[in-house]
Amino acid sequence: MSKALFIDRDDTLIIDKVYLSDPAGVELLPGVIEGLRRARELGYQLFLFTNQSGIGRGYYTIEDAHRVNARMEEMIGLPRPLFVEIGIAPEAPDQPSLYRKPSPRFITEMIAKYKLDPAQCIMVGDRESDIEAGLNAKIRCAALCTAKVTAEKWRALAYPGVAIYPSFADFAETLS
Repeated sequence: MSKALFIDRDDTLIIDKVYLSDPAGVELLPGVIEGLRRARELGYQLFLFTNQSGIGRGYYTIEDAHRVNARMEEMIGLPRPLFVEIGIAPEAPDQPSLYRKPSPRFITEMIAKYKLDPAQCIMVGDRESDIEAGLNAKIRCAALCTAKVTAEKWRALAYPGVAIYPSFADFAETLS
């Protein structure tokens, strides 16, 4: 069995621009390239797992989300495919959903499909729904601090066993 990272996109790898649909708006967060490179060198399989409610709200299309993801991968510049699979949940919060975080479905399906060791899988994200998806899948979680969710808020939420990091780059430095 192998190990994997399930990684949120907005405010984890790129700056969250709220309903980003134009690839020209993609801006990587500091240290992301180095962090992803380190994870791959350590043998982690990478999975992108992102809620994109702008699709369900009619603000942009799934094709727009794919173009944004492709631009992000291009800017990261690591050998492709960077992500083994990409899970995009297009539903708005009030729509019926199978994959929208905090649902663990994408994670559990990828663990089964790729014979991943759940004990060596980590969900990395900046929102409660990211962490709850990981906890619901019974894998480890890394909560990232942003302007929206500070370390103080993460501590107040008191998720059991969830590690808190200032950024993806800081998280990646702890990988082994």
